[in-house]
Amino acid sequence: MKVLITRPRAQADDFADKLRVAGFEPIYFPVIEIRPIENNAELEIAIKNIQKYDWVVFTSVNAVDVVLKSSASSVFSVVRIAAIGPKTAEALRKHNIESDFIPDEYVGEAIMSGLGDVKNKWILLPRAEIARAELPEAISKAGGIAHEIIVYRTLSAEVNKEGLAALKSGVDVVTFTSVSTVENFVAIAKQNGLDPLNLPSNPLFACIGSVTELAAREMGFQNIVVAKKYTTDGLLEAIAKLETS
Repeated sequence: MKVLITRPRAQADDFADKLRVAGFEPIYFPVIEIRPIENNAELEIAIKNIQKYDWVVFTSVNAVDVVLKSSASSVFSVVRIAAIGPKTAEALRKHNIESDFIPDEYVGEAIMSGLGDVKNKWILLPRAEIARAELPEAISKAGGIAHEIIVYRTLSAEVNKEGLAALKSGVDVVTFTSVSTVENFVAIAKQNGLDPLNLPSNPLFACIGSVTELAAREMGFQNIVVAKKYTTDGLLEAIAKLETS
């Protein structure tokens, strides 16, 4: 079974290795790339004044990587840390930072339940340029002060020729790990003469969670399976069940 991986190439190897171990053939076809914001003065000021925040909320591994690349982990000892899920928490742990809260459901708005009373409290949200608005809106509605700082951009990736050739000849599963992978996959497919809703071999589309699934359905995809756990491990489990069902 051929499984197309659309996440950034730098983040695809671990997932690809697990697919191989499970007996699948991973196909690299990154449709996005992560570009950190250079000389991010707003972030630098926030880190220098980190004590004014009650929480720092990391909603992606990318945000962790960008922020901790330019900041000493010891800085965050004076503030509570929330991570959107186990992979983000694991990324923080690599910098010796333990998360104070991880929600059961790995979507941004689920974090609210662990923040407690946020009224008049500052909450730092280092995020992507295209991040969803639900979490900062929920914080504001609860009386908190959501300080969003864009720390990276999600850009369309250069087309991988081998992956494109595999897609044109037919794959069994296309994986989506974020809303941006859905959107950019559609754009790249169309730019290269493919109808994303009518691909060779009629592949299944495996989505990492409900938000990504909604984006896929809004784009017109119907042949969809969704990971119960919103991680690449959950995605692998969903794909494995396809082969045994």
